Amino acid sequence: MKPTNIETLKWTDDQLVLLDQTRLPEQEAYLGIQSLEELIVAIQSLCVRGAPAIGISAAYGMVLAARSITSIQPKTLYMDRLSHLAKQLMAARPTAVNLQWAVEWILSDLECQPQLPIEDIPDHILSKARYLHQDDRDRCDQMARHGQAILPEKARILTHCNTGYLATAGIGTALGVVIHAHTKGQVQQVYADETRPLLQGARLTAWECQKLGIPCTVICDNMAAALMRKGEVDVVLVGADRIAADGAAANKIGTYGLAILAHHHQVPFYVVAPFSTFDSNLAHGDLIPIEMRQPEEVGVIMGTLPVTPHDSSCWNPAFDVTPPELIHGIITERGILRPPYPSSIAQHAAAPMPSKT
Repeated sequence: MKPTNIETLKWTDDQLVLLDQTRLPEQEAYLGIQSLEELIVAIQSLCVRGAPAIGISAAYGMVLAARSITSIQPKTLYMDRLSHLAKQLMAARPTAVNLQWAVEWILSDLECQPQLPIEDIPDHILSKARYLHQDDRDRCDQMARHGQAILPEKARILTHCNTGYLATAGIGTALGVVIHAHTKGQVQQVYADETRPLLQGARLTAWECQKLGIPCTVICDNMAAALMRKGEVDVVLVGADRIAADGAAANKIGTYGLAILAHHHQVPFYVVAPFSTFDSNLAHGDLIPIEMRQPEEVGVIMGTLPVTPHDSSCWNPAFDVTPPELIHGIITERGILRPPYPSSIAQHAAAPMPSKT
């Protein structure tokens, strides 16, 4: 993909460096993460967000965890402690399955290294985290190419939340499709839902599009229906934080309503996500755990502007689940899945990874 100066996370000088997304778009500031505790706070406070980016950050977090306990002997006690720290990390945000996937992948690899000395474990994990980092870049590139094929010429695309460079280690998922198609002259207009209550669309997607020269118009979430009725939307592209075996997709709150609107107005609705976001252990979407966040995020915009009376009751689920019957297709690094999703997911999951050319 075309190089960019948007770098969401990197490992340097023995620390994880994160672009602090809570300060965007006003300030581009970076955080140096030197402990597992700092990373958990960064994940929970949304300094780093987006399921793939959280997963890669967690892989590097396992390096920090491993380094913090190298004095523990013997190795059985060391591994018990590392597993305990891994559970703390996986609990940081319950809906985004990439976090759990990356940590469990690291632990599973260590189980295959019984002769690895304790002092070598942190560097071994670091090599695996770097592998996952590059793997996510490759997956993003493949999704972008597959997704471009479903877009019409001069596409007008509506998206929700943020799914670009800021949400991944690469070009992005749903917004990655847009970015790639834009380099081919295929994008006429992006409409970015503001995405209440934390405004990831208004703050982050619009910022990315502006930085990359992509025409972008921000709309309030409740304007999407009117926009579709005017015939101004050709396709809806969204990401996902977890996809169940039946194809139901959990994504940022408001996605389900957007899918209903798209279905009513006969606008194709696509989910874009790598296979690391699929959870075959969950038979259907009702089993996906939904993170509940602090009510203050609803009552006070960005922590500074009160919009409700003091002590008002506010309901604040971070995600909702879109049922499979509302999803036109799921764009993955292995191709585009179509209904019925249980069979297409199983078929694509068993296929080899595509070439990285």
